[in-house]
Amino acid sequence: MKKTQTRARSSAEKAKGGPKSVDEYFAGLPQPAHSALKKIREAIRSVVLADAEETISYKIPAFKHKKVLVWYAAFSDHCSLFPTNAVIEAFKNELKGYSTSKGTIHFPIDEPVPTALIKKLVKARVAQSEAKKRH
Repeated sequence: MKKTQTRARSSAEKAKGGPKSVDEYFAGLPQPAHSALKKIREAIRSVVLADAEETISYKIPAFKHKKVLVWYAAFSDHCSLFPTNAVIEAFKNELKGYSTSKGTIHFPIDEPVPTALIKKLVKARVAQSEAKKRH
């Protein structure tokens, strides 16, 4: 039987079908997922463009600049970063110690958050997005 991953959700989120803001999303997270995701959020925020907007997309937090750059979320035993499959492929050697799938990287919540790696991934995603605009 396949084990399914579930994201920690607040009662308000369950009742309304999803969080209306990033703050509402974080308010419903239990520890240690909350702390781990906060570190991921800070790492992302430190490298995205200054005018990037933080929003909810597909019921999870995301940073966007004209379009979504990356999504991130907390689950029961890991936090995920969704930087696109192209970024994951470009960094596959550096991601060998992490569970990945098409477009998603899982960071266990019981291990230190690899903020330097997350910053590299997000910088690559921003560069990818900016390059597409020029073509």
